[in-house]
Amino acid sequence: MSSARDNAPPNESDGEAGGVAGLEEALGYGFSNPALLIQALTHRSYANERASGECKDNETLEFLGDAALDLFIGHHLIKCFPDLGEGALSMTRAQMVSEEGLNLVAEPMGLGAWLRLGKGEERSGGRQKSSILADALEAVIAAVYLDGGFDAAQSVVINHFAKCTPATPGQRTDFKTKLQERVQRKHKTTPQYELVGEEGPDHEKIFEIAVLVQGAELARATGHSKKAAEQAAAALALEYED
Repeated sequence: MSSARDNAPPNESDGEAGGVAGLEEALGYGFSNPALLIQALTHRSYANERASGECKDNETLEFLGDAALDLFIGHHLIKCFPDLGEGALSMTRAQMVSEEGLNLVAEPMGLGAWLRLGKGEERSGGRQKSSILADALEAVIAAVYLDGGFDAAQSVVINHFAKCTPATPGQRTDFKTKLQERVQRKHKTTPQYELVGEEGPDHEKIFEIAVLVQGAELARATGHSKKAAEQAAAALALEYED
């Protein structure tokens, strides 16, 4: 079974606003001003290759989205865990909005396929870089906020981040364990993880891992370590093993 990323058109990222309808569908939000979404997808490497001032990169939106995510996730956690102390709430929020946490949301929606990258960043595998994906997701959240307001942005955030809320707040979510428990219960077997690709220099290697159940691929994901890629793949696979 393929992930949402497999349905994303990799060449539409350089298109005009009309080319991001698939991403709007994945987000669950349609833009009144699609130019905001285009800006959110524009990495500085792409903007730098254009004439000065011709297009804006997503760094300002990233700044706003970072702040908005802290608010929305904080509100979400207080509602889910009203008796939890400030320390555990802060730790859990930090986990959910970390680079790793943001990638667990960005990967299923296929965000990397729509990024506008410069030629050098494209060649170096920028669409799979966790830092670029995390920054772009923050920018997209800000774009939703500016386009549709507080309630629209909060709804998008909660819809996508709720599944990543730790069952035990204050502790790291182990998606591999959750998937193994579910697969053992349903199929009386265990999931298998297979390295299907790796690229990049040794100091910035990107690994691609597929997770299989009874020989059938459920999902695949990338990460800067095999363990991180396995966790991301397991998180995706959980969507298909509900």
